Amino acid sequence: MYHHNTCFSTFTNNIAHYDLPERFTFPFCYEPHPLCLLAAKELQKQLQHNNQLQQACEQHGKMFGVLLVKNEEGEIGYLSANSGKELLHEHMINFVPPIVSIDSESDFFQQENKIINQLNSQVEQLMANPMLTKYQQTLELLQTQQEEQLTQQRNKMARNKQLRQVKRSQAKDNLSANELVQHLTQLAKESVNDKNQLRDLKSYWQATIGQNQQILDRLTDEIHTLKKQRKQLSTKLQKKLFKQYRLLNSAGVEQNLMEIFQRAPYPIPPAGTGDCAAPKLLQYAFKHQLEPLAMAEFWWGKSPKSEIRQHKNFYGACSGKCQPVLSHMLSGMRVDENPLLVNPALGKELNIVFQDSDIVVVNKPSEFLSVPGKNVEDSVYLRIKQLFPQAKGSLIVHRLDMSTSGLMVLALTKRAQKNLQQQFINRTIKKRYLAVLEGNINKKIEQTQGEINLPLRGDHEDRPRQLVCFDHGKKANTQWQVIDNVGGKTKLFLYPETGRTHQLRVHCAHPEGLNIPIFGDDLYGSQTSNKEAQRLHLHAQRLTFNHPITKALMTFEVNTDF
Repeated sequence: MYHHNTCFSTFTNNIAHYDLPERFTFPFCYEPHPLCLLAAKELQKQLQHNNQLQQACEQHGKMFGVLLVKNEEGEIGYLSANSGKELLHEHMINFVPPIVSIDSESDFFQQENKIINQLNSQVEQLMANPMLTKYQQTLELLQTQQEEQLTQQRNKMARNKQLRQVKRSQAKDNLSANELVQHLTQLAKESVNDKNQLRDLKSYWQATIGQNQQILDRLTDEIHTLKKQRKQLSTKLQKKLFKQYRLLNSAGVEQNLMEIFQRAPYPIPPAGTGDCAAPKLLQYAFKHQLEPLAMAEFWWGKSPKSEIRQHKNFYGACSGKCQPVLSHMLSGMRVDENPLLVNPALGKELNIVFQDSDIVVVNKPSEFLSVPGKNVEDSVYLRIKQLFPQAKGSLIVHRLDMSTSGLMVLALTKRAQKNLQQQFINRTIKKRYLAVLEGNINKKIEQTQGEINLPLRGDHEDRPRQLVCFDHGKKANTQWQVIDNVGGKTKLFLYPETGRTHQLRVHCAHPEGLNIPIFGDDLYGSQTSNKEAQRLHLHAQRLTFNHPITKALMTFEVNTDF
C-alpha cells in the first residue's frame, strides 16, 4: 500500500494475531511489547544488510528506536529512529529526521558559529606560540631550583642550630661570665645571619620567578580572555539552539527545551538533548497525526568504552536528557505505571540471621531497598528501626542494591556503628557473592578465576547507571571464581574488595570485565534475560567481620535458590 508518510513502515509479517498495547510504554523501565520486538527485528534486518551503516556501527555503536503507531486510516505500523544528529535517513532506511536539522537552522547559527570558530583559531595560534612553552618550562625549572636552594638553606640552618646548641652547652662549663656573654651574643648573630640569608634567598627567587610569571601572564591572559569569550558565546548559542527544539505532545501543546527544563532539577539541558531516538519518534508521530502505541530502544554495534551497552539489547530512555522532555511529550497519554513508584518489598519478610545488643544480621530479599528511596520508604532500615526502637545511631553501615539479595549487618549502638564503619573503611570485612551470568564464560574467557580492575563513577545523565571511567572514576576491584557452567549460563563467586555502587553488575557486564551481564540484570543485561530470570541472580552469600564489641571473628553464610 502507498503511504503519503514515507517514514511510516508497515510490518512485513502478518500481525493480525497480535494484541495491541493497552497503554503506552513507560520509557525508562519496560519490557518491549511483542509488536515492538517484531518492529525492532525488522529494523535490525535492514541494518544488517546496509553495508555502509553496518560498518559505521562496527566502529561506533548507536542507539536505535522503534515506535509502534496507528495512522489515520487505522493501519498499524512503526517508525524508526537513531539517536544523535546524524542524518541516517540518507542510508536508504526510513528513519525519521532530526527534530532540528542543521540545514534548516536560522542564520544566527551560521553567524555566531563563525565567530566561535574564529575564536578557536585565535586560541590555537596563541597556544602554538613557542614563547609560551619556553616560559612555562622556564617557570617550572625556576620553581624547582627555588625549592632545592631553600631546602638546602633550611637544612644548613638546622645543622647550624644544632652546632650552636652544643657550643652553648660547652661554653657554660668552660667560659667565664663575661666570655659566656660574648660567646652567646656571637651565636645569636650567627642565628640571625642564617635567617637573613633565608630571607634574602626567598626575596631573590620571588623577584626572579615573579619576573618570569609576569611575562607568562601576558601571554596567557589573552588566551584566558578569548576562552572566556568563547564559552559565553557557546552558552548563548546553545540556549538559542535549544529554543529551536519545539516539542509537541498529544494535545498539540508545543514547548521548547529551555521552557521544558525550567521545571527540571537542572535548568540547562545537557548537550545533545532532543536528539535521542525517543523524542524524535514522538515528535514525528505528533506532527503527522500518527497515534503512538508503544516504544522500544536497542543498541546496535560496538559497545562504548564507558557505558554498558550490548549489541541488540534493549534499554530504557536516559534520565538526564530525556526525562524532562518525555514528561512533556507524554503528558495526557495513558502510560504504563512507573514501577519505581511501587513498593517492591510489599508482602516480603526480612529474616534475621543473628542479633544481640549491638548488632543485627539480616538476609535481605531481592527487590528490597536497603534504605528509604525517593518514592518508597519501606526498607531494611525502616524494618529494623521498627523492630529495635531503642537502637541508636543511623543503623546502616553498608548497603546492598535493591535487586541484590543476601547478608547485611546493621549496628544497634553508636559504638558498634563506628567500629563496623571503620572495618569497612579498612576493608577487613570480607564478602562473597554468588552470581549467575546469562552466558557461558568459557566461550569468551579461558580462565576460571581472575581479577577485574575497572574504576567507576555515576552516569550523571542517566542515574542510577554507573560508568567505567579511568579519568575520574573511583577504584573498584573484584576477584572472581567460576563454580559451574550449566545450561549455557555460568555460576561463580564474586569477591568485591571495594564497595562501589553496581560494582559487581558493571564488572560482569563490561567488555573489559567478564563481558557477560548477570542473569536478570534490568540495567546492564538483556530484556529477554530479565523476563526469563524474574530477578537479578546476585546474592550476598557470605559475610565475615569482627564483632564490634567482643572482637570475636564472625562468619555468616546463607544460600539462595539459584
